Amino acid sequence: MEIHGTVYDILHNKSGDICTTTPEDTVYDAIRQMGERNIGALVVLENDRIVGVLSERDYSRKVVLQGRTSRDTRVGEIISSPAITVQSKDGVERCMQLMTENRIRHLPVVDEGRLVGLVSIGDLVSWVMQTQRQTIQQLQGYIAGAGDYPG
Repeated sequence: MEIHGTVYDILHNKSGDICTTTPEDTVYDAIRQMGERNIGALVVLENDRIVGVLSERDYSRKVVLQGRTSRDTRVGEIISSPAITVQSKDGVERCMQLMTENRIRHLPVVDEGRLVGLVSIGDLVSWVMQTQRQTIQQLQGYIAGAGDYPG
């Protein structure tokens, strides 16, 4: 089954700001921000340039499991870097492929060198479900309407 839509389509339907942190911030501050905003990752920027992504997975594997403390660890010490990015013109299928191949759940969206959004696996799943619902409704309408014509 071919999946239609672009990253732009997904971002257009999302609300909210792009949440970021810096390599110098403490992991504690970054995790607190993720908790307050109910999100699973932050884009890490240094001088307006993406240097990585900090995810809950990074925190659990590189802080908790290694016996480090979040207040004494800097974001730059544990981020997934370099960040794998997409452009808003890229297709949903491309995002799913990148996430699957790289075992990641978040993709920063960069257009003309500028961060314009962040797409998560949850965003992609929601998009696919929405488009499938629309397809089903169209098919149901077509089937229901088919009885109106002789033939």
